[in-house]
Amino acid sequence: MSRVPAYRLALAAVAFAPCAWAAAPDAIPDLASPEFGWQSNLEDWQDPPGGSGHGPMREDPAYPFNSNAQAARTGTQPNNRITNSKDPILKPWVAQSIQATNDEVLQGKVQVPFTAQSRCWPGGVPGQLLYPFEPFYAVQTPAEVWLIWQRDHMVRRIFLSDKHSENLKPSWFGESIGHYENGDTLVVDTIGLASLPKSYIDNFRTPHSDKLHVVERFTLGPDGNSLSAIATAEDPDAYNAPLTMTQHWFKFKGPMLETVCSENNEDHFHQGLVDIPQADKPDF
Repeated sequence: MSRVPAYRLALAAVAFAPCAWAAAPDAIPDLASPEFGWQSNLEDWQDPPGGSGHGPMREDPAYPFNSNAQAARTGTQPNNRITNSKDPILKPWVAQSIQATNDEVLQGKVQVPFTAQSRCWPGGVPGQLLYPFEPFYAVQTPAEVWLIWQRDHMVRRIFLSDKHSENLKPSWFGESIGHYENGDTLVVDTIGLASLPKSYIDNFRTPHSDKLHVVERFTLGPDGNSLSAIATAEDPDAYNAPLTMTQHWFKFKGPMLETVCSENNEDHFHQGLVDIPQADKPDF
């Protein structure tokens, strides 16, 4: 007997699950379908709306960054991110951590610096929103929203409750609670994010402490074919002020495929790549 993957069952269930909001469908943005997902080809945070304060972290001005996507468009040579460790928003320990990574790259100790999506690690919150070139899919129920990434089928659960749990155990994705606003927006509040050696808020490798508090506003475009998120990251132990960042997606029409990040993803060319996570025991 063939077995249907659990994520396919979850996505299919969206079309048949009874909805508490059936009486007021216009109050809920339509984010979920087994027939479409949301894809971005942007690997870095974009600038937020004007007046939002400090935007995302950027490269050191002495080392202009040229991404793979930009290099392909312009016919130029891509290079590595060298983060601006002198940004005054950073607490001293964060600036030192960033500069240590910069030095490894500049001294040739690593040829390709770490990014979560390239080495099969969880992206954390809000960094998981930067997974490019493959879509994520949503499942919406009256009690929860699931965001499921095609890459490795990583699942982030958002609970539609009114307050956080007590005595949270810190984790990669923390605890996210959400609510809908204005008929087009899902607002998500996340705490309980573990301060781990490979947990960053972006691909410029900006670390955080376990006091990180993230608020995201996912807004569906008027035509239903685009999605954007404004994420604000506050961390009194890591940053001197909040960072506000934007990501954009377009509707990708098609079912979720099975992609496994770790297949044939070794350091074949001796570039000093960070190891792929390995489980020491099965999770079943």
